[in-house]
Amino acid sequence: MTRPDLLTASYQYELPDELIAHRPIDKRDQSRLLVMNGPDVLEDRIFSDLPAYLSPGDCLVINDTRVIPARLHGSREKTGGAVELLLLTPLEGNVWRALAKPGKSARPGDRLVFGQGRIKAEIQAVEPDGSRLVSLETRGPLLEALNEIGEMPLPPYIHEKLADPGRYQTVYADQAGSAAAPTAGLHFTENLLETIQAQGVEIARVTLHVGLGTFRPVKESAVRDHIMHYEPFTLDRQAVQTVLSVKKSGGRVIAVGTTSCRLLESAARRSRQDLLEPQAGETDLFIYPGFEFKVVDALITNFHLPGSTLLMLVSALMGREPMLAAYRHAIQERYRFFSFGDAMLLLPQGAARRRETTK
Repeated sequence: MTRPDLLTASYQYELPDELIAHRPIDKRDQSRLLVMNGPDVLEDRIFSDLPAYLSPGDCLVINDTRVIPARLHGSREKTGGAVELLLLTPLEGNVWRALAKPGKSARPGDRLVFGQGRIKAEIQAVEPDGSRLVSLETRGPLLEALNEIGEMPLPPYIHEKLADPGRYQTVYADQAGSAAAPTAGLHFTENLLETIQAQGVEIARVTLHVGLGTFRPVKESAVRDHIMHYEPFTLDRQAVQTVLSVKKSGGRVIAVGTTSCRLLESAARRSRQDLLEPQAGETDLFIYPGFEFKVVDALITNFHLPGSTLLMLVSALMGREPMLAAYRHAIQERYRFFSFGDAMLLLPQGAARRRETTK
């Protein structure tokens, strides 16, 4: 008989529509912060209180990917019919994986035009998951063209345009390439990061370009049957040295966001000798209960969609039942959910004990 934590149905919960955050709050670090201090202790705080839970010698790992304005509105070259293209992942050369709308009529060989020819695309193939492989032609560099005619690809549950598109970027966003923001990082301000560093906490930068596959609900009834999309990542030598030094000295590695978490755990499984090695590649790592974390001791994250792989990831860290109990608490206390919502700090008992034994 399949364990409950391996059934997709076990990760559903009822969320009132009014708790979905449709816009960011005025000040990034004034979001609420629900702290899980072990599986049984919940503390209601504000995100600017985060330094109180960090110690000298800890390390925050941040994902410095930058969201690109990857949503394009244009027309079919032959018929003039309206079409939308969402660029997901760069592949070799000028080929991208993308989503097309309407999808049924976007067939191999079709040519699409955007921005009066600023960008042209030809559909090369249809993937089993319904995404398209498209080759792009641009007048000038692609990123410049996207900045001119593209739109920020906000999640589908956000129904209004941002007055300031920069609010869908972290303050440390640098490496362009994501189709969605690593939203746990949206709560940080430059001042808060400076405060954290001043108290002796290391900050390591990594890059994982976020694709939409991370956020899509699991449709299979058994968790194990779900297949993740690949996402490109880079882990450089400086980040590796910082993380290894912190682990060696007994500090905690605290991933900012599920993207940083998946990158670190993916890299650990690809490393041959040390716990981590510098590398670049793609990951389709799916973390769910039963997973053994090799690098990450704690996690900062937002509240995730019902039935999503991200809810399964945080359940792997804290336990499914404690995690769902925390979500029930958040709903009762009127926390704001999803990309522009409030945050959680997940501190498993193992991470807390590790800090105590190294004093």
